[in-house]
Amino acid sequence: MGPCYFVGAGPGDPGLITVRGMALLESADVLIYAGSLVNPELVALSPAPVKLNSWGMKLAEITDAISRHIREGKQVVRLHSGDPSLYGAIVEQMEELDRLGIRSEIVPGVSSMFGAAAALGTQLTLGGVSDTLIVTRPAGATLEHDYIRELSALPATMVVFLGTAQLEDVLSRVGYPPETPAAVVYHATWPDELVVRGCVRDIAAKARSAGIARSALLIIGGVVEPGSSGRKRSVLYS
Repeated sequence: MGPCYFVGAGPGDPGLITVRGMALLESADVLIYAGSLVNPELVALSPAPVKLNSWGMKLAEITDAISRHIREGKQVVRLHSGDPSLYGAIVEQMEELDRLGIRSEIVPGVSSMFGAAAALGTQLTLGGVSDTLIVTRPAGATLEHDYIRELSALPATMVVFLGTAQLEDVLSRVGYPPETPAAVVYHATWPDELVVRGCVRDIAAKARSAGIARSALLIIGGVVEPGSSGRKRSVLYS
């Protein structure tokens, strides 16, 4: 039975959903979307007669809605922001659907960290600067302990999700030198996108001065300022 399609909406700009993702949106009978995170313009592009905002819904409510509509023979799309494999909480939904005898299919999306890299005009990995990318988040209501201090000891680019409210705490614990380039990107690829650049020492204060309090990514590492990073030319073009 099914499948239920778990579709990545991309970082915000409706043009950045994949071709397959858009095709599924256009053919969906039921669209269940993360209302606080997905651009409403993208939701409006779907002609689905049933649209459910999952903000505030419990897991059982979401899977019950999916199950009910699929059993009625309808095509159901579960729309997540960015790419659903990053902090998307899709596995628990898929496990419950599997228990109910419903198959799932994942359609990848463009992560907000790629939108943020585009906004910064840089690469997240850069020869001679960083060949490693760390994707992490700080501890909070849904995570008891994080490894930000330990991970920041590595010579790598760090992208911190779900940490805008804790910028000061995160930056006080990282092991990067204070002058390491850093940036906060709010609503990457949205019309109100805002990019704040600085370094580990001052980026939190700069982001707060710009009014950023939520929905932003923190990126730390020399890739933030590629022009002053001592990068090496790619072998591909040498």
